[in-house]
Amino acid sequence: MTARTSRRLPRLRATLATAVAAGLGTALLGALPAAAAGEPLAVQYRNGGSGTAQASPWLKVVNTGSAPVALDQVKLRYYFRSDSPFAAYRFACDWAVRGCANVTGTIGAISEPGAAADRYLEIGFTAGAGTLAPGADSGDLQLRVHRTDWQVMDQGDDYSFGAAQSGYANWAKVTATVAGVQVWGTAPTKPPVPAGPVLFDDFDYTGHDDPALAAHGWNARSGGGGPGVAGATWAPENVTFAKEAGNSVMTLRTSTAGTAESTRQSEFHSQAMKFRYGTYAARVRFSDAPVSGPDGDHLVQSFFAINDLKAPNADDYSEYDFEYLPNGGWGEPSNIFFATSWETYGPQGNDNQYTVSRASFAGWHDLALTIDDSGIVYYVDGVEFARHDTRYLPERPMVIAFNQWLTDLAGQTGTAARSYEEQVDYVLHVKDRVLTPAQVGAAVAAYRAAGTTFTDTVPAP
Repeated sequence: MTARTSRRLPRLRATLATAVAAGLGTALLGALPAAAAGEPLAVQYRNGGSGTAQASPWLKVVNTGSAPVALDQVKLRYYFRSDSPFAAYRFACDWAVRGCANVTGTIGAISEPGAAADRYLEIGFTAGAGTLAPGADSGDLQLRVHRTDWQVMDQGDDYSFGAAQSGYANWAKVTATVAGVQVWGTAPTKPPVPAGPVLFDDFDYTGHDDPALAAHGWNARSGGGGPGVAGATWAPENVTFAKEAGNSVMTLRTSTAGTAESTRQSEFHSQAMKFRYGTYAARVRFSDAPVSGPDGDHLVQSFFAINDLKAPNADDYSEYDFEYLPNGGWGEPSNIFFATSWETYGPQGNDNQYTVSRASFAGWHDLALTIDDSGIVYYVDGVEFARHDTRYLPERPMVIAFNQWLTDLAGQTGTAARSYEEQVDYVLHVKDRVLTPAQVGAAVAAYRAAGTTFTDTVPAP
């Protein structure tokens, strides 16, 4: 990658929701208990396809007991992890020995998701499916699950998926119940809270002046200075907090009427520089349009970690950015998303490595960044977005920050008032440990299940 040179002024720039079940017939239920003794049923599974747009769990139910079992009393659950918090899924039965008309399918969400599952496909039967005699099986159930928007399904982190399962065999990662009692398989367990030093904040505050913010080590920036429009103000009152769909959400607002004096930007950052190696994660909502007024300003919406530049081109500077420009800027004509790792900047030139996507990133996104001796990895919605070199590893601790600002006033030259918003659901940092995106989601779910809205055990440097 080459250095990005079009955006730097000397400065210090100081959100997985609980899974919401979506799709046809969705329910919100907890994980089932461990398998019961004396199992009268077994579930067999094979991977029915290798396509990326759908999962194809093919199942059989086998009566291993000594008495007939009415299939309309049987429920099966195949567990998987959603590819984004608001992804919706559909079920299809392609073929069944007992007839697809006698097979039902419901997509549900697990209220305490495990590290490899937050959804399940529950299969049931009508009375027309009949009974299973001792030793008999149901025959093939050739099933499919796909996203309603037909986007790629990443099955690699799904609890019940078996990529190499090319023939039917007993599969304990699919559960079975008879009349509501679990008789086969093991459901995903409740996720553990990460061990070791951790920062987690669900942003459950009353406002920018809530005393708990300072007590928890946060600051809503005030005053002037870069980055952005010279003469603009960083307005702490533009950082607000509210409940949305049962979750607490932080909102960063930026407003302008086309002059530096009218431009009020927002930034929220930790007070202490104490974060270095480990995992950084947040759920962030970017927007393509203003909440009021005309569109077009060169806006930057971001989540990042950074330390201070002690001198021009100092070699112990570090910065790691997720940045979204909905209207372009820095020489770009339209929306663009950056993941950038910085070594330094100054009169002698900028030294960074970056990866871009020239597409809309409007909406909620799960962002994760991992830093260890092997390099820097950026994830968006559970998928690796960028991998940067070890030469950009941080030499010193950093702050964690979110901000929204204007690079200039050239994108929209009118004087009509307009305002933009970026939202943040949570932030998580796990010191010195690399978590997968699935583990991040599980950790956030565990904190929320325990009623924990804030914890910070990361020591000062």
